[in-house]
Amino acid sequence: MNAIQMILVVLVAFLAGMEGILDEWQFHQPLVACTLIGLVTGHLDLGIILGGQLQMIALGWANIGAAVAPDAALASIASAIILVESGQGTKGIGTATGIAIPLAVAGLFLTMVVRTISTAIVHIMDADAKKASWRKINMWQWIAVCLQGLRIAVPAALLLAIPSTTVQHWLGLMPTWLTQGMSIGGAMVVAVGYAMVINMMASKEVWPFFAIGFALAAVKDLTLIALGAIGLSLALMYLALESKGGNGNGKGGSSSNDNSDTGDPLGDIIDDY
Repeated sequence: MNAIQMILVVLVAFLAGMEGILDEWQFHQPLVACTLIGLVTGHLDLGIILGGQLQMIALGWANIGAAVAPDAALASIASAIILVESGQGTKGIGTATGIAIPLAVAGLFLTMVVRTISTAIVHIMDADAKKASWRKINMWQWIAVCLQGLRIAVPAALLLAIPSTTVQHWLGLMPTWLTQGMSIGGAMVVAVGYAMVINMMASKEVWPFFAIGFALAAVKDLTLIALGAIGLSLALMYLALESKGGNGNGKGGSSSNDNSDTGDPLGDIIDDY
């Protein structure tokens, strides 16, 4: 990578770190972060493929109460940099995916450090608020947000400081059983991440759609665009049926059924038939 590409990579990493808190432009999501890294480094196809793999894993990650999810931003940025510097092309995607998981867990330590510092900053802002010093409050807020960006930008810069030949040498030292194992493990984690999402969304109304998608995915002649078109069509059909479902007010469905307003319009139609 040349100097301009390195600067752009660090900038993307900085934005991804901030978005982990701001959650406005979704730069911290693997699909976006890896795609941007691939774009600025001239490996857009690799970035999209890696981002898609990691996004399937991160779909099941969420902050619940005091439990903080693994750091998707650090995993995405670091694994994308390693993939680009490895020079392995698509063959290195499995290894990069396997490396991303421990990186995501390691990122929790950096998150803890930054949030501890941010707690102290909040107390400083409280003191400034008592003095009605709005300029200082705004300044400390920006400092806290920038710390979140540095949480990802600094590790990214350190990775860029390592020559690509060194990265390739380290990856070359990995035995075949380890690289293949990481590829298999990475693929399994993708399935687990999607299974976690299904576990949260699953209901008797949506299981048929999961089954249809599972069957259609096995048809090799269908491209991603075709699968997307089928999924969009099914979603539009569902919305059309939903607008005609029983609602207990005589509009659509069977108004004579006392249990027609179940909160599931599509289920009401199925029950009526």
